[in-house]
Amino acid sequence: MDIEFSPEDLAFRDEVRDFIKENYPEYLREKKSRQDMSKEDILAWHKILHKKGWVAPHWPKEYGGTEWNVTQRYIWGEESARAETSPLLPFGLSMVGPVIFNYGNEEQKAKYLPRILSGEDWWCQGYSEPGSGSDLASLRTRAVRDGDDYVINGSKTWTTLAQHADWMFCLVRTDTEVKPQEGISFILIDMKTPGITVRPIITIDGGHEVNEVFLEDVRVPAENMIGEENKGWTYAKFLLGNERSGIAGVARSKKAIERLKSIATAETVDGEPLIKTDSFKRKIADLEIDLTSLEFTELRTLAQESKGKGPGPESSILKIKGTEIQQRITELTVEAVGNYAYPFASPNGEGSNELPGPDYALGASQGYFNMRKTSIYGGSNEIQRNIIAKAVLGL
Repeated sequence: MDIEFSPEDLAFRDEVRDFIKENYPEYLREKKSRQDMSKEDILAWHKILHKKGWVAPHWPKEYGGTEWNVTQRYIWGEESARAETSPLLPFGLSMVGPVIFNYGNEEQKAKYLPRILSGEDWWCQGYSEPGSGSDLASLRTRAVRDGDDYVINGSKTWTTLAQHADWMFCLVRTDTEVKPQEGISFILIDMKTPGITVRPIITIDGGHEVNEVFLEDVRVPAENMIGEENKGWTYAKFLLGNERSGIAGVARSKKAIERLKSIATAETVDGEPLIKTDSFKRKIADLEIDLTSLEFTELRTLAQESKGKGPGPESSILKIKGTEIQQRITELTVEAVGNYAYPFASPNGEGSNELPGPDYALGASQGYFNMRKTSIYGGSNEIQRNIIAKAVLGL
């Protein structure tokens, strides 16, 4: 595997770097740092990239992709992280979009893909249910065919940003007489449909990011079914493979470690910078070693994708290690800022300006609390270890 950039790669890197510098809205940096981004703020960078034609690098050219090779996509991720741009929402671009262009019919592709690219439609994911999270095959949300519609009853939980969503891609049970995995279908639901209720779940960091979604006699056109009825488990596994690879977040973890180092340089212990203490220095070194190993694993995975092989069980490895590293970074950040990581002060909350401490301490505890979820979503890390044991180790 050649990891040296060619002159063409370096020229592309410079083009990307210049474009971000000239076009990324400066106001988004402040809002992102204060964790105070509205729906419009979240979509702002998406729309700029769509206008440029760069919003979906991993999509085929025929559906609006860039035709970038694996190295160019890697450079794009690195430069986006280096510039600390707002991450694009994955639900449309990285999750349901590829399902639609791989398994949907031509009418579905024409209807949904352009609006995903433009950002006109905001998507959420209807997978987890109360009692059906890691054991997703046990889901109970029921879809019953009634003429040209399916009538759906049930509930979904931990539905990220559903309060803003226009559409949900949803796993539903369409057959109760077969084994669980064989009775699941993948359907697209307009969130404005009568019978849908979205209720907020306020997380431990005080944020409204996830929700409960209740579906009561929701009528969905049968034409919204992706692929074949009762084949949804196949499409769900394909989607999760892409999601887990993306969760690794190598480039952004590298940037987060840089920030951690700057904090540890500013903080002192007995008059010496924290970064120079043996114990803290060792913790950062261990992090960097693990992240370098993960980066090479990601590069090997990308190399396989360039040969036409989709993400397999290695996506579970990326997911486990990537999320563990993200959590360790937030743990060390809290350790570095010490008592300034006051857990009940929101950076955009009332009275936060009166808190003592440096600006870099704001949001440290919120980041720590929020990152506890990463080892659970996309399939818990315990489940990923089971997948690795079966698919890689043959146990």
